[in-house]
Amino acid sequence: MSTSRTTFFRQSGWMVIATVLSGAFMFAVNLVANRMDTAEWAVFRTLLTAYMLMSFPTVGLQVVFTQQTAAAVTEQDRRSLAATARSILSATFFLWVGMVAVLSLASGPIIAALKITNTAALGWMALLGLSTLWFPVLRGLLQGAQNFAGLGWVAIIDGFGRFLVVFAVVSLGGQSAGAMAGAVAGQAIAIGFAFWMTRRLWTGSGEPIEWRSWLGRAVPFTLAYTSMLVMTSIDVLFVQSVFAGKDGQHYLAAQIIGVAVVMLTTPLAAVMFPKIAESAARRRGTDALTVALGASAAIGGIAALLCTLLPELPLRILFFRRPEFWKAAVLVPWFAWALVPIIMTNVLVNNLMARGSFGIAPWLALLASGYVATLLLLRERLLGMELFSAFRIVIGTLAGFGLAMLVAAIITTRRSAKNAGSC
Repeated sequence: MSTSRTTFFRQSGWMVIATVLSGAFMFAVNLVANRMDTAEWAVFRTLLTAYMLMSFPTVGLQVVFTQQTAAAVTEQDRRSLAATARSILSATFFLWVGMVAVLSLASGPIIAALKITNTAALGWMALLGLSTLWFPVLRGLLQGAQNFAGLGWVAIIDGFGRFLVVFAVVSLGGQSAGAMAGAVAGQAIAIGFAFWMTRRLWTGSGEPIEWRSWLGRAVPFTLAYTSMLVMTSIDVLFVQSVFAGKDGQHYLAAQIIGVAVVMLTTPLAAVMFPKIAESAARRRGTDALTVALGASAAIGGIAALLCTLLPELPLRILFFRRPEFWKAAVLVPWFAWALVPIIMTNVLVNNLMARGSFGIAPWLALLASGYVATLLLLRERLLGMELFSAFRIVIGTLAGFGLAMLVAAIITTRRSAKNAGSC
């Protein structure tokens, strides 16, 4: 095995370990959180998803800063990186202030739609939004510098801190608001560590920033990764708002297992991206895409197969106090297989973005918009269906649009490779 592949698998191995540990703590958070009232647990899960969606203005910044950091091979590049990071961190703070103002003005309809009983839960989610805007910048700096040790520890600290505080809060009788406060505490610790780990990259002297060029990369990155975020998150908000009083929490239970399959493969794309970005900047070849794509397909396929053979097992572990959730096992294989195309798409999109090939972005945005529009058009039909049949329609819609994204990514990747070969 070549040295580059050995390094790739070693770094990927650490990232997988870190992701598994972080995921285990997040899984443990759900073990603790399901001791809450069923409706409060559903609100907690929904608010965590909503907070992730708050990152849509900056979700593309992680790959922007990953690419910029990986390509910072001169002192001028490094000064420009520091100035850009400071500017964006400041700008996202003021963006967050504006988002909080909008949430405050629209709090009534949001509370009604998401069935929130304690308004403090929405307040904690708003506070959590600042970290979700800052994290893409800090993680991008770590990822671009190929500091995978720091990137992994940030994930572990986030998961452990969240579990520790949520465990204490729920043990004292807290509900969704208290659990959200625990999430805030965990992220505060993690983001403090991330700031410290990246301090040499965003401090020091700056360099005038070419904003036109920078935004030319940031906009397509944001468009592409927001589209991917919508595909893995918006269904939770849709189900929580549509299936009130119809056990929509069963969908959320199965969705947790499906997202866990995605989490197993994200480290591979995370390791691949800076290697491809650096190789593009230095104009040299790399086999990182082949390795990451093959490994992601294997991991995703095996995980989905296990979910098909043993669909009830993860639900029994996660909801051992709530056997009524075990019947959601019929949805687990659907989720696992529906997300495999999205896993593969994520790898291909990371490869394209790392190479500065942005043609996929508008197609992803179009398909994500079509996915949301289709869910809204299905709303009335779903309300008239048997509950689990309706859930399968929602998951099938996710699978269909995920497969369309994969086809678009494959076509764009082939065209990009052909164009690169002809240059």
